[in-house]
Amino acid sequence: MKELADVTECSICTEVFTDPRVLPCVHTYCLKCIQGWGKDKPPGDKLECPICRKEFTVPENGLQGLPRDFFMEKTLRVRELTSVEALSTPCNMCTYRATSEAAKIDPATTYCLQCQEAFCETCATVHRKQKATCDHKVLQMGDKVKPEDLYAQYPRANCDKHVDEALEIYCNECRLVICMMCHAVNHSSHKCSNIQELVDEFRKQMAIDVSGVASGVDKCQETLQNLTTEKKDFHKQVNEAEHEIREKTKHLKQMIDRHEESLLAELKSINQKRTKEIEAAYDEVECQLTARQSYTKYVREILEKGTAYDIARAASGLHDRADELTSDIIERTLADLGHAVVIFASSNFVTDDVKKTIGELHVQLGKFILLLVDIFSKFGITCLLLIFPLIITLYLWTQK
Repeated sequence: MKELADVTECSICTEVFTDPRVLPCVHTYCLKCIQGWGKDKPPGDKLECPICRKEFTVPENGLQGLPRDFFMEKTLRVRELTSVEALSTPCNMCTYRATSEAAKIDPATTYCLQCQEAFCETCATVHRKQKATCDHKVLQMGDKVKPEDLYAQYPRANCDKHVDEALEIYCNECRLVICMMCHAVNHSSHKCSNIQELVDEFRKQMAIDVSGVASGVDKCQETLQNLTTEKKDFHKQVNEAEHEIREKTKHLKQMIDRHEESLLAELKSINQKRTKEIEAAYDEVECQLTARQSYTKYVREILEKGTAYDIARAASGLHDRADELTSDIIERTLADLGHAVVIFASSNFVTDDVKKTIGELHVQLGKFILLLVDIFSKFGITCLLLIFPLIITLYLWTQK
């Protein structure tokens, strides 16, 4: 029940899903919640997923046109039927027949999926014997019932367009699960297959996809830890540079008070800029981690508890999402971030130029820049200009 509670909770309202709708990135939300999230977005506009920030296009008829999450709807019903509260549900048939408030109403023990009514044992027996309802699927209720048993007993889903027709065909060209009527009307010229013939292939593909996505979880966590260390080390360097600045200016306080504040302001600006860059990279990798974990959890739920029709319905979208998640986003993020070192180039002589007396700040983006700064501080601009061509040649050679 705890696992069901975790899976059936909307991450926006933190309540049990109401009319769950699934996004292309495989994150599910209540319809009202995602409508509140994108209330100013017209059809055709782009909207970000609240969790992973993956953009999707708002459907032509608005966010209410987002596809229903049928597997989640089934999971919600299983959670309802296997809860402790289910044992206190009154029998609907007894309630209808009650002629007074004092009439006896027995607690429900079964639930008819077709009628969507709860029955006590007596009423359930009558329900099964009636000609019109004898073939209805009736499930047991209560916390003693195992969720996996209900998943196994759950009847196959029916077509949205033809409610009396079961979904049993997969259109390979449209990548849709359809009924016989849909096949006859819209897909007769397409290559189609029976779902049962393809489900093993879908299972295999989904298992491969989830394995590939899950394998990146450790990498995301390691990268987040490295970024945290990078941030900590950079702050340490900032603190060391600040200490040098203060030590250098202590003996020249009268002359350099204003310039000291200028240097610290510059250092603060450098710190803030680099910190934002690292934090942005951290957020990007964290989103990747969240997306991979939620994808892995969702797919494993379907693989473990979903029927062939659930798997066939979700396979195409999940495969596309897996391709997106296994791309080299983390490598690009780290490449864009690069590595920076803050340096305080102090001076050892006093002049009328305050900057030359105290020193200047530099942000090192590579060893080449540090080399130029060192030559300039020791020998001056004239020597630097004389040997600059040689330095450029050496730099290009080392890059090869």
